[in-house]
Amino acid sequence: MAQDPLQLVLKLALEAEEQAALLLKSAQLECQKRQQQLAALSNYRLDYMKQMQSQQGQSISASHYHQFHRFIRQIDDAITKQNHVVADGEKQKQYRQQHWLDKQKKRKAVELLLENKEQKRQALELKKEQKLTDEFASQQFFRRRQS
Repeated sequence: MAQDPLQLVLKLALEAEEQAALLLKSAQLECQKRQQQLAALSNYRLDYMKQMQSQQGQSISASHYHQFHRFIRQIDDAITKQNHVVADGEKQKQYRQQHWLDKQKKRKAVELLLENKEQKRQALELKKEQKLTDEFASQQFFRRRQS
């Protein structure tokens, strides 16, 4: 019996779903990495602020104080940029998740088509068997009547 073309469609749908799942996993890992980088920047800023606070009460030169504020601004700018990078990563992750869900939906639809086709084939097979059984029973009935 020739293979059903829907089997090929199902195979392709499965491959597309698997590829989409790999892309989603990659996006999730990238998003996690970006969030870790943001956390590292925030922790670095906090540590630097604590270090400066521990020097409070000591005399610091104006240039050192100015450098401290300039450095904090640079860290804040880096944190702002990293927030954008994290947001972009989240968007990419959401896009890939939706893409994977779409591929999953297509695969399930093909599976449902195949299942319905198989049910119809089985129903047709049962109908044929029933017809043969009915014909056989009829022939036996007529043979008995004639004898």
